[in-house]
Amino acid sequence: MTTNVLQLQRSVRAKIHEYLVLCKHKVVMLLALTAVVGQGLAPNAERTLLEQMMTIVGIALLASSAAVINHIVDSDIDKKMRRTDARPVATGSISNGHAFTFSMIMLAVGFSLLAQFANWLTAWLTMFALVGYAFIYTLVLKRRTPQNIVIGGFAGAMPPLLGWVSETGTMSAEPWLLVMIVFTWTPPHFWALAIDRKKDYENAKVPMLPVTHGIEFTKTMVLLYSVLLTLVCVLPFLIGMSGNAYLVASLVLNSIFVYRAWQLKFAPKEKSAIKLFIYSIWQLMLLFMALFIDKWLI
Repeated sequence: MTTNVLQLQRSVRAKIHEYLVLCKHKVVMLLALTAVVGQGLAPNAERTLLEQMMTIVGIALLASSAAVINHIVDSDIDKKMRRTDARPVATGSISNGHAFTFSMIMLAVGFSLLAQFANWLTAWLTMFALVGYAFIYTLVLKRRTPQNIVIGGFAGAMPPLLGWVSETGTMSAEPWLLVMIVFTWTPPHFWALAIDRKKDYENAKVPMLPVTHGIEFTKTMVLLYSVLLTLVCVLPFLIGMSGNAYLVASLVLNSIFVYRAWQLKFAPKEKSAIKLFIYSIWQLMLLFMALFIDKWLI
């Protein structure tokens, strides 16, 4: 009996892990963080902590729903790539039907939470982001243009705006600066990964920039975008959204980003690209934490 119980526990844990992978939970956690910062920077926030938390859960559920749809649509591509061939839908451990049902449940629950605890504008903007990533990027852009991640990155850049709108119920200029940060960060972040996994994308016939324009050109674009990101990240300070603490953190984090991008271009070492990719995740997380800390703790 004990052995059977242990086997059942391991099986349940393994299945839960598969569904978390299906949701791209690590990516969703980073997006949720940017949405929390959007909430925190919004003026005159008077909502309760429960309302704010349920809003973040709603945004995370819709982001997870989009990720599951991405797994379903991209299963043919995923099977051909080392980085993705073990994904649950690609291996068949979770069927398309079960994945789709799971996605629709999260979509319905998440949209309902946003409509109830935030506002209709937040709910529909989040739905727009879902459609942009799950369908426009995954079905069209990813398979047709090397600018896929530039154009499609807009959907993934929306969470800070969603957090802000959930507090204010209106659109304003300030949160779009936060969107610009994530939007500008996305290409060098993802192109660094694409450089490291160029053969995968070639095998899957996905027109990523290193495949269509070569690795050296992509390295140049990573460097140029890292410089542009540094400039964009100064904007919140220039308009008074943040103070000196954020400015210092931003300049330090982005200087490291530019330096690593310069190394990738002019003095590459083994695994330089994937190390830049990993650093970029920490950079965005720490950057948005600095925005939050600068307002509330300093």
